[in-house]
Amino acid sequence: MLTKMKKYSTTNTLVILGIVLGLAFGSFLPELAIQQQVIGQIFISFLKMIVVPLVFSSIYIAIMGLGSLESLKSIGLKTIALYLLTTALAVLLAITVMNFFPIGEKISAEGLAYVKAAEIAEFSLQEMILSFIPTNIFNALREGSMMQIIVFSIMFAIASLHLKERRQVLMLDFFTAVSDAMLTVAEWIIKLTPIGVFSLISYVIADQGIEVLLGLWKYVLMVVAVIVIHGVITLPALLALVGRVSPYKYLSDIREAPIMAFSTASSAATLPVSMRIADDVGEIDEKNAAFVLPLGATVSMDGTAAYLSIAVLYISHLAGVEMSFMQQLLLGVSIVALSVGVAALPSASLVMMVVILNQVGLPVEYIALIVAVDRILDMCRTSLNVTSDLVVLKIVDQMQKRGDLLRK
Repeated sequence: MLTKMKKYSTTNTLVILGIVLGLAFGSFLPELAIQQQVIGQIFISFLKMIVVPLVFSSIYIAIMGLGSLESLKSIGLKTIALYLLTTALAVLLAITVMNFFPIGEKISAEGLAYVKAAEIAEFSLQEMILSFIPTNIFNALREGSMMQIIVFSIMFAIASLHLKERRQVLMLDFFTAVSDAMLTVAEWIIKLTPIGVFSLISYVIADQGIEVLLGLWKYVLMVVAVIVIHGVITLPALLALVGRVSPYKYLSDIREAPIMAFSTASSAATLPVSMRIADDVGEIDEKNAAFVLPLGATVSMDGTAAYLSIAVLYISHLAGVEMSFMQQLLLGVSIVALSVGVAALPSASLVMMVVILNQVGLPVEYIALIVAVDRILDMCRTSLNVTSDLVVLKIVDQMQKRGDLLRK
């Protein structure tokens, strides 16, 4: 255990060094930083390469390990309830802060345009629900459609519980081997993290420029402040009260995952790292991690939900539209519900923002003003998303362990 923690501590030091050097490289040698983007893309591709087999095999062995639908129902309800709770708390915090410290002065939307808005179909709850169900599992696996893969793997595992015992053992051995192999590959990729982070950070700085941040500093500061408050106060409080563990020690132990999420801006790409770290230093039951984390990478979006709340209220101020308490409450409920449908991919939240702006009747053209800093903020909110996943995992794991002790 101490050896593993020392290993991750060394990696963390190198990652922080990679971030600092990446900031400097992107600022002073932007042309070179843009040209070396391929290194960062290779790093993310390696991570995404193992996501689908890891998610499928992990959920399968987790459900098989639970052994019954009753156990699945128990952990499933706890997980979903906690994910919805943390997302709701993030939205509530964002709306509260925006009411106490309103930012954004009215400006005209004339001349503004957000091209993507025209390409986004009108939101349909029916379509969103249907999108969770794979009509062709091989297409879902090929395209990396996380929710569809999760739904199929759950159904496949439940069906396997009805097989004869010898076939159950055979299937479980196979998928356990797949999962172990993928986690070993993840360990290899983790060693490349400092290089990958350096490449990704330097490219973002070279591509976006520090000037963009300075122009929208109030908006950026508001989003980052809410993300930090939720990450260092709200989630630790929940971890202490419900999980009954030392929150900051745990967050320190698993810090490699949010750092990785910050550099990749993808919950899906960070999933192999989260699972490896939860197993190595988080003191988490492997079968709990195998169920909770893949689900969280798709449905848990604390950072995204907080960001959307601030962005929509900021745009309402730019448009000169004051939203009433009831309208803000409905906005919060909509964001919590719709955040489940946000894909675990970079910038998917922009698509959701168009949907929400259309719902509340605000002009989507204003997105053109804030899209310039989206990549930077995407990195921040993804880091919070992953942190929330690991917090919920720890709470569920503690609840399951306490339940097991009571049953004994």
